[in-house]
Amino acid sequence: MTYIEELQEVIRRLHGVESRHIESVPIKEVFQGKTVWEGVVEVFELIGHPTAARLYAWSHATDDTKIPKRHVTVLHIHPIQSARDAVRAVIVQEFRSLEPAEPTED
Repeated sequence: MTYIEELQEVIRRLHGVESRHIESVPIKEVFQGKTVWEGVVEVFELIGHPTAARLYAWSHATDDTKIPKRHVTVLHIHPIQSARDAVRAVIVQEFRSLEPAEPTED
């Protein structure tokens, strides 16, 4: 199975639709002079999805031996309009998940 076929299988499983690969977009995100993400985002046309015509997908290695690879998919729906937007949204989401929870008052 090729990398593109692997991503298409993930799209099928997560989103319930078939897809067609459109292009590969290299992205490098730099924050305060440091590279925070660099890789290739695969762009897919979605066939029959109710809300999105496109999807951005990629995978990366993890430190988890039980799940050594993580697949990421981001639908092309507002505010996501490009592969770069998809990467930025995931970076923000991952950063927020690392922040300590705000204390709540009982």
